[in-house]
Amino acid sequence: MSITLVINSSSNFLLTGFPGLEWAHHWISIPVFSVYLAAILGNVTILYIVRTDPSLHQPMYYFLAMLASTDLGLCVSTMPTVLGVLWLDLRGIHLYACVLQLYVVHSFSFMESAMLFAMAYDRFVAITNPLRYPTKLTSSRVVKITVILGFRSTMLIIPPVLRLLWFSYCRHNTLSHSYCLHQDMIRLSCSNTKFNSLYALTMILLSMGSDFLFILLSYAMIFRSVLAIASHKGQLKALNTCVSHILAVLCFYVPVLGLSIVHRFAKHSSPIIHIVMGNVYILFPPLMNPVIYSIKTQQIRRAIVKVISLREAR
Repeated sequence: MSITLVINSSSNFLLTGFPGLEWAHHWISIPVFSVYLAAILGNVTILYIVRTDPSLHQPMYYFLAMLASTDLGLCVSTMPTVLGVLWLDLRGIHLYACVLQLYVVHSFSFMESAMLFAMAYDRFVAITNPLRYPTKLTSSRVVKITVILGFRSTMLIIPPVLRLLWFSYCRHNTLSHSYCLHQDMIRLSCSNTKFNSLYALTMILLSMGSDFLFILLSYAMIFRSVLAIASHKGQLKALNTCVSHILAVLCFYVPVLGLSIVHRFAKHSSPIIHIVMGNVYILFPPLMNPVIYSIKTQQIRRAIVKVISLREAR
Protein backbone atom coordinates (compact mmCIF):
# COMPACT_ATOMS: atom_id res chain seq x y z
CA MET A 1 0.00 0.00 0.00
CA SER A 2 1.49 3.31 -0.98
CA ILE A 3 1.99 6.07 1.52
CA THR A 4 0.27 9.22 0.31
CA LEU A 5 0.62 12.10 2.67
CA VAL A 6 0.05 15.83 2.64
CA ILE A 7 3.59 17.00 3.41
CA ASN A 8 5.83 20.00 3.30
CA SER A 9 9.10 19.91 1.42
CA SER A 10 11.23 18.52 4.24
CA SER A 11 9.12 16.20 6.41
CA ASN A 12 6.05 14.02 6.72
CA PHE A 13 4.40 15.48 9.82
CA LEU A 14 4.23 18.76 11.67
CA LEU A 15 4.52 18.87 15.45
CA THR A 16 2.47 21.34 17.46
CA GLY A 17 3.75 23.86 19.96
CA PHE A 18 1.15 26.04 21.68
CA PRO A 19 -1.28 27.24 18.99
CA GLY A 20 -1.89 30.98 19.20
CA LEU A 21 1.03 31.38 21.58
CA GLU A 22 3.88 30.96 19.09
CA TRP A 23 5.15 34.40 20.06
CA ALA A 24 5.62 33.13 23.64
CA HIS A 25 7.36 29.84 22.79
CA HIS A 26 10.73 31.07 24.06
CA TRP A 27 9.16 32.08 27.37
CA ILE A 28 7.20 28.82 27.65
CA SER A 29 10.42 26.90 26.99
CA ILE A 30 11.94 28.23 30.24
CA PRO A 31 9.64 26.30 32.64
CA VAL A 32 9.49 23.32 30.26
CA PHE A 33 13.29 23.07 30.06
CA SER A 34 13.55 23.57 33.83
CA VAL A 35 11.20 20.63 34.41
CA TYR A 36 13.17 18.44 31.97
CA LEU A 37 16.43 19.39 33.68
CA ALA A 38 15.05 18.79 37.19
CA ALA A 39 13.59 15.41 36.14
CA ILE A 40 16.85 14.26 34.54
CA LEU A 41 19.01 15.39 37.46
CA GLY A 42 16.62 13.87 40.00
CA ASN A 43 16.53 10.46 38.33
CA VAL A 44 20.27 10.41 37.65
CA THR A 45 20.76 11.15 41.37
CA ILE A 46 18.52 8.21 42.32
CA LEU A 47 20.47 5.90 39.99
CA TYR A 48 23.84 7.11 41.32
CA ILE A 49 22.83 6.70 44.96
CA VAL A 50 21.37 3.21 44.50
CA ARG A 51 24.48 2.13 42.58
CA THR A 52 27.07 3.52 45.02
CA ASP A 53 25.43 2.97 48.43
CA PRO A 54 25.72 -0.72 49.53
CA SER A 55 22.88 -0.28 52.05
CA LEU A 56 20.50 0.32 49.13
CA HIS A 57 21.36 -2.92 47.32
CA GLN A 58 17.96 -4.39 48.09
CA PRO A 59 15.02 -5.40 45.85
CA MET A 60 12.97 -2.30 46.71
CA TYR A 61 15.74 0.02 45.56
CA TYR A 62 16.60 -2.05 42.49
CA PHE A 63 13.01 -1.57 41.36
CA LEU A 64 13.30 2.12 42.21
CA ALA A 65 16.41 2.34 40.04
CA MET A 66 14.50 0.73 37.16
CA LEU A 67 11.69 3.24 37.67
CA ALA A 68 14.25 6.06 37.52
CA SER A 69 15.72 4.59 34.31
CA THR A 70 12.25 4.45 32.78
CA ASP A 71 11.58 8.06 33.76
CA LEU A 72 14.87 9.08 32.16
CA GLY A 73 13.84 7.28 28.99
CA LEU A 74 10.55 9.18 28.86
CA CYS A 75 12.36 12.50 29.24
CA VAL A 76 15.11 11.81 26.73
CA SER A 77 12.73 10.40 24.10
CA THR A 78 10.59 13.55 23.96
CA MET A 79 12.96 16.35 24.94
CA PRO A 80 14.61 16.90 21.48
CA THR A 81 11.32 17.48 19.63
CA VAL A 82 9.58 19.42 22.42
CA LEU A 83 12.48 21.83 22.88
CA GLY A 84 13.14 21.89 19.13
CA VAL A 85 9.61 23.23 18.57
CA LEU A 86 9.80 25.76 21.43
CA TRP A 87 13.35 27.00 20.82
CA LEU A 88 13.89 26.73 17.07
CA ASP A 89 10.40 26.19 15.61
CA LEU A 90 11.60 22.84 14.21
CA ARG A 91 8.16 21.39 13.68
CA GLY A 92 8.84 18.91 10.89
CA ILE A 93 9.43 15.24 11.65
CA HIS A 94 9.88 12.34 9.22
CA LEU A 95 7.47 9.41 9.27
CA TYR A 96 10.16 6.94 10.38
CA ALA A 97 11.44 9.23 13.14
CA CYS A 98 7.89 9.79 14.34
CA VAL A 99 7.12 6.07 14.46
CA LEU A 100 10.39 5.38 16.30
CA GLN A 101 9.66 8.10 18.84
CA LEU A 102 6.13 6.94 19.57
CA TYR A 103 7.39 3.35 19.93
CA VAL A 104 9.94 4.47 22.53
CA VAL A 105 7.47 6.73 24.36
CA HIS A 106 4.78 4.05 24.61
CA SER A 107 7.30 1.35 25.53
CA PHE A 108 8.61 3.41 28.42
CA SER A 109 5.04 4.23 29.48
CA PHE A 110 4.17 0.53 29.65
CA MET A 111 7.47 -0.11 31.44
CA GLU A 112 6.63 2.57 34.02
CA SER A 113 3.33 0.84 34.74
CA ALA A 114 5.12 -2.51 34.98
CA MET A 115 7.69 -1.17 37.44
CA LEU A 116 4.95 0.27 39.65
CA PHE A 117 3.33 -3.17 39.66
CA ALA A 118 6.67 -4.82 40.54
CA MET A 119 7.17 -2.34 43.38
CA ALA A 120 3.67 -3.11 44.68
CA TYR A 121 4.56 -6.81 44.69
CA ASP A 122 7.75 -5.95 46.59
CA ARG A 123 5.75 -4.10 49.27
CA PHE A 124 3.21 -6.93 49.38
CA VAL A 125 5.87 -9.55 50.13
CA ALA A 126 7.75 -7.30 52.57
CA ILE A 127 4.68 -6.57 54.69
CA THR A 128 2.58 -9.74 54.44
CA ASN A 129 5.47 -12.22 54.63
CA PRO A 130 8.54 -10.39 55.99
CA LEU A 131 10.38 -13.54 57.14
CA ARG A 132 10.42 -14.96 53.59
CA TYR A 133 11.15 -11.62 51.91
CA PRO A 134 14.91 -12.23 51.46
CA THR A 135 14.30 -15.65 49.89
CA LYS A 136 11.34 -14.66 47.74
CA LEU A 137 12.88 -11.53 46.21
CA THR A 138 16.50 -12.39 45.57
CA SER A 139 18.66 -10.34 43.21
CA SER A 140 18.36 -12.96 40.47
CA ARG A 141 14.58 -12.99 40.80
CA VAL A 142 14.46 -9.19 40.59
CA VAL A 143 16.46 -9.40 37.35
CA LYS A 144 14.09 -12.03 35.95
CA ILE A 145 11.02 -9.95 36.83
CA THR A 146 12.56 -6.87 35.22
CA VAL A 147 13.49 -8.74 32.04
CA ILE A 148 10.02 -10.29 31.69
CA LEU A 149 8.26 -6.96 32.25
CA GLY A 150 10.68 -5.19 29.92
CA PHE A 151 10.06 -7.79 27.21
CA ARG A 152 6.31 -7.35 27.62
CA SER A 153 6.57 -3.57 27.43
CA THR A 154 8.72 -3.47 24.30
CA MET A 155 7.40 -6.39 22.26
CA LEU A 156 3.62 -6.17 22.59
CA ILE A 157 3.53 -2.73 21.01
CA ILE A 158 5.44 -3.70 17.85
CA PRO A 159 2.50 -4.95 15.65
CA PRO A 160 0.43 -1.73 15.65
CA VAL A 161 3.53 0.44 15.41
CA LEU A 162 4.82 -1.37 12.31
CA ARG A 163 1.43 -1.03 10.64
CA LEU A 164 1.76 2.76 10.87
CA LEU A 165 4.55 2.59 8.26
CA TRP A 166 2.14 1.15 5.66
CA PHE A 167 -0.85 3.37 6.36
CA SER A 168 -2.00 5.97 3.86
CA TYR A 169 -2.02 9.45 5.35
CA CYS A 170 -4.22 11.59 3.14
CA ARG A 171 -5.58 14.03 5.70
CA HIS A 172 -3.81 17.03 7.21
CA ASN A 173 -0.38 16.28 8.63
CA THR A 174 -0.40 18.26 11.89
CA LEU A 175 -0.03 16.26 15.11
CA SER A 176 -1.54 17.36 18.42
CA HIS A 177 1.67 17.44 20.46
CA SER A 178 5.36 18.28 20.27
CA TYR A 179 6.12 14.56 20.11
CA CYS A 180 4.48 11.57 18.40
CA LEU A 181 1.78 9.33 19.90
CA HIS A 182 0.04 6.31 18.40
CA GLN A 183 -3.49 7.70 18.78
CA ASP A 184 -2.38 10.92 17.09
CA MET A 185 -1.00 9.04 14.08
CA ILE A 186 -4.06 6.88 13.45
CA ARG A 187 -6.23 10.01 13.66
CA LEU A 188 -4.50 11.32 10.53
CA SER A 189 -4.74 8.07 8.55
CA CYS A 190 -7.37 7.36 5.91
CA SER A 191 -6.54 3.62 5.98
CA ASN A 192 -8.51 1.06 7.96
CA THR A 193 -7.26 1.64 11.51
CA LYS A 194 -9.66 -0.76 13.27
CA PHE A 195 -6.90 -3.26 14.10
CA ASN A 196 -4.68 -0.57 15.58
CA SER A 197 -7.50 0.91 17.64
CA LEU A 198 -8.71 -2.44 18.99
CA TYR A 199 -5.19 -3.79 19.54
CA ALA A 200 -4.12 -0.63 21.39
CA LEU A 201 -7.19 -0.69 23.62
CA THR A 202 -6.73 -4.42 24.34
CA MET A 203 -3.04 -3.93 25.07
CA ILE A 204 -3.75 -1.06 27.47
CA LEU A 205 -6.35 -3.13 29.32
CA LEU A 206 -4.15 -6.24 29.48
CA SER A 207 -0.99 -4.41 30.55
CA MET A 208 -1.69 -1.10 32.30
CA GLY A 209 -5.18 -2.21 33.32
CA SER A 210 -3.99 -5.49 34.80
CA ASP A 211 -1.02 -3.76 36.45
CA PHE A 212 -3.35 -1.31 38.15
CA LEU A 213 -5.74 -4.06 39.25
CA PHE A 214 -2.85 -6.09 40.70
CA ILE A 215 -1.62 -2.98 42.51
CA LEU A 216 -5.07 -2.51 44.04
CA LEU A 217 -5.24 -6.19 44.98
CA SER A 218 -1.76 -6.01 46.53
CA TYR A 219 -2.77 -3.06 48.68
CA ALA A 220 -6.00 -4.74 49.71
CA MET A 221 -3.90 -7.65 51.03
CA ILE A 222 -1.38 -5.23 52.56
CA PHE A 223 -4.06 -3.29 54.44
CA ARG A 224 -5.56 -6.54 55.73
CA SER A 225 -2.16 -7.58 57.07
CA VAL A 226 -1.56 -4.14 58.58
CA LEU A 227 -4.89 -4.23 60.41
CA ALA A 228 -3.81 -7.52 61.97
CA ILE A 229 -0.80 -5.81 63.61
CA ALA A 230 -1.56 -5.28 67.29
CA SER A 231 0.18 -1.96 67.94
CA HIS A 232 -0.93 1.28 66.33
CA LYS A 233 2.71 2.30 66.00
CA GLY A 234 3.48 -0.89 64.11
CA GLN A 235 0.58 -0.26 61.73
CA LEU A 236 1.80 3.26 60.96
CA LYS A 237 5.36 2.02 60.44
CA ALA A 238 4.20 -0.61 57.95
CA LEU A 239 1.96 1.82 56.05
CA ASN A 240 4.70 4.45 55.96
CA THR A 241 6.82 2.17 53.78
CA CYS A 242 4.04 2.25 51.16
CA VAL A 243 3.36 5.99 51.02
CA SER A 244 6.05 6.75 48.44
CA HIS A 245 4.83 4.02 46.13
CA ILE A 246 1.17 5.06 46.45
CA LEU A 247 2.07 8.64 45.52
CA ALA A 248 4.13 7.41 42.54
CA VAL A 249 1.16 5.32 41.36
CA LEU A 250 -1.11 8.38 41.51
CA CYS A 251 1.48 10.54 39.71
CA PHE A 252 1.51 8.09 36.81
CA TYR A 253 -2.05 6.81 36.45
CA VAL A 254 -3.91 10.10 36.97
CA PRO A 255 -2.19 11.87 33.99
CA VAL A 256 -2.56 8.70 31.86
CA LEU A 257 -6.28 8.61 32.60
CA GLY A 258 -6.59 12.35 31.98
CA LEU A 259 -4.85 12.18 28.61
CA SER A 260 -6.95 9.18 27.54
CA ILE A 261 -10.16 11.01 28.45
CA VAL A 262 -9.05 14.13 26.55
CA HIS A 263 -8.14 12.13 23.42
CA ARG A 264 -11.31 10.01 23.40
CA PHE A 265 -14.03 12.30 24.74
CA ALA A 266 -12.76 15.85 24.30
CA LYS A 267 -11.59 15.83 20.70
CA HIS A 268 -13.14 19.21 19.99
CA SER A 269 -11.79 20.94 23.09
CA SER A 270 -9.08 23.61 22.94
CA PRO A 271 -5.75 22.33 21.50
CA ILE A 272 -4.03 23.89 24.50
CA ILE A 273 -5.77 21.36 26.78
CA HIS A 274 -4.44 18.45 24.68
CA ILE A 275 -0.93 19.88 24.68
CA VAL A 276 -0.84 20.64 28.40
CA MET A 277 -2.19 17.17 29.27
CA GLY A 278 0.35 15.59 26.89
CA ASN A 279 3.23 17.39 28.59
CA VAL A 280 1.91 16.53 32.07
CA TYR A 281 1.66 12.86 31.02
CA ILE A 282 5.31 12.83 29.95
CA LEU A 283 6.93 15.13 32.52
CA PHE A 284 4.98 14.88 35.78
CA PRO A 285 5.96 11.31 36.84
CA PRO A 286 9.70 11.73 36.03
CA LEU A 287 9.73 15.05 37.89
CA MET A 288 7.81 13.91 40.97
CA ASN A 289 9.12 10.36 41.55
CA PRO A 290 12.63 11.43 42.68
CA VAL A 291 11.10 14.15 44.87
CA ILE A 292 8.64 11.72 46.46
CA TYR A 293 11.23 9.05 47.20
CA SER A 294 13.80 11.59 48.42
CA ILE A 295 11.33 13.12 50.88
CA LYS A 296 9.41 10.04 52.03
CA THR A 297 12.14 7.35 52.03
CA GLN A 298 14.55 7.78 54.92
CA GLN A 299 17.27 5.60 53.40
CA ILE A 300 17.31 7.62 50.16
CA ARG A 301 17.32 10.88 52.10
CA ARG A 302 20.25 9.72 54.23
CA ALA A 303 22.19 8.58 51.17
CA ILE A 304 21.71 11.97 49.47
CA VAL A 305 22.85 13.81 52.61
CA LYS A 306 25.86 11.48 52.84
CA VAL A 307 26.90 12.17 49.23
CA ILE A 308 26.52 15.93 49.72
CA SER A 309 28.52 15.81 52.96
CA LEU A 310 31.36 13.84 51.35
CA ARG A 311 31.59 16.33 48.47
CA GLU A 312 31.63 19.30 50.83
CA ALA A 313 34.37 17.62 52.88
CA ARG A 314 36.55 17.44 49.78
